[in-house]
Amino acid sequence: MRRAYLDNVATTPVLPQVLEAMLPYFRDAYGNPQSIHEWGDQAREALDDARSKVAALIVAQPEEIIFTGSGTEANNFAIKGLTLARQSQGKHVVISAIEHFSVLHAAKTLEKWGFEVTQVPVDRYGLVDPEEVGTSIREDTALVSIMHANSEVGTVQPIAEIAKVVKKRGALFHTDAVATTGSIPVDVKELGVDALSLTPNQFYGPKGVGALWLKKGARIIPFLDGGVQERGRRAGTENVPAIVGLGKAAELAKEEMASRMAHLSALRDRLIEGLLSRIEHAILTGHPTQRLPGNASFCIEFIEGEAMLMLLSHQGIAASSGSACTSRALKASHVLTAMGLPAEIAQGSLLFSLGLENTEEDIDYVLEQLPPIVDRLRQMSPLYSKFLKGQQGGR
Repeated sequence: MRRAYLDNVATTPVLPQVLEAMLPYFRDAYGNPQSIHEWGDQAREALDDARSKVAALIVAQPEEIIFTGSGTEANNFAIKGLTLARQSQGKHVVISAIEHFSVLHAAKTLEKWGFEVTQVPVDRYGLVDPEEVGTSIREDTALVSIMHANSEVGTVQPIAEIAKVVKKRGALFHTDAVATTGSIPVDVKELGVDALSLTPNQFYGPKGVGALWLKKGARIIPFLDGGVQERGRRAGTENVPAIVGLGKAAELAKEEMASRMAHLSALRDRLIEGLLSRIEHAILTGHPTQRLPGNASFCIEFIEGEAMLMLLSHQGIAASSGSACTSRALKASHVLTAMGLPAEIAQGSLLFSLGLENTEEDIDYVLEQLPPIVDRLRQMSPLYSKFLKGQQGGR
C-alpha cells in the first residue's frame, strides 16, 4: 500500500543534515554551556553558532534570540512576560479570534490575573483587518498579539500593516510566527514587530525546542526561576542537541527558501484544483492566494473530518482535521467558526499540509482515494440524505 504523509502542520521530519549536526552533542560534546572548562566552551560555542543562524533566518541580531522549549513556551513567555513588564502602563491586551491555543489560553490566564483581553474578529478568509486592530487598542493597551499566519487555514496576515497601526498607538506587538518561520521569508524589521515566536519542528528541525525573538530594549519578565541561562531571561540547562538542530534547520531553510516555496506551492495548487473539481460541496477554507505554500484546507459538507481521517489513514494517507492541538477533540474548530462557517460545515474540515518529501504522485494518490471515501461517508450521512430530499422536493 502506498503511504503519503500530508500532515506536516503537526510536525515535519528531521532532515538528515540536521540529525547529523545534532548527534555529537548527545555523546561526545556533552558539556554544560555554563561550565568554565573546555567541555563547557564547546557546548557554549555551539549555542552561539545556532543563535547566529536563527537570527540570520529572521534578519535579527543573535543577542535578541532567546531559546525556549517549544513554540508554545515562546508564546506564553511573550504574552505573559511582556504584559507583566508593562502592567504599570496598562492591563489590556489585544489578540485575534483565531490565535493558537498557546496564545488564547495565555490570554485567559491574564484575565484571571486582572487583565482585560479584546479579541479582534476575522473575515471569511481568516484575515485580520488592521483598522479593527486599531479600533481595539486603548490607552491602557500593553500588548497586541496577532499570528503571522494561521496553520489551520493557511491565511497569511498583513502583519507589517498591523504593526504600523499598533506603533501609532504606543503598544508592544508580538506575532506568533510558528507557521511562517522557515516556510516563507520572515524579516522582523520589515514586519515591524517587537517579539516573534518560532519553532523548528515546522521546518525540518527537532521537537522540544523553540525560540523567542525579542527586540533589543524590550522589557520582559521571566517566568522560570533558576539560573542565569539566556542572559537571565530563561532559566534551565540548555538543550544543546536540540538547539544545534534548530540552528542547522534555520541555516538550511534560509538557503533553500525559494526552491521549497516553489515546490510546495505547485503541489498545493494541484491538490486544491483537483479536489474541488472532483468533490461536490467542498469548500476551500482560508485566503485563496494569500496563504502558506504547503497549505490546502477544506470543509467537505455533510460528513465529519474525523471519519475522513480514519479512512484516509487506512489507505496510508496522513492528514489532519483542524489544528494538530485539537484534532482529537470532537468539536468544531474555533478558527473556522470565527470565520463564519456554521458548526455543521466546520465539522467537515480537512487539512492537507505538504512537505518537501511529497510528490505529484502523492497528490494524485490523494485525489484517487478521497472521492470514494467522501461518497461512502455521505451514503451514511443523515445530513446528506436530508439535503438530497430537499433537492428532490424543490424540483
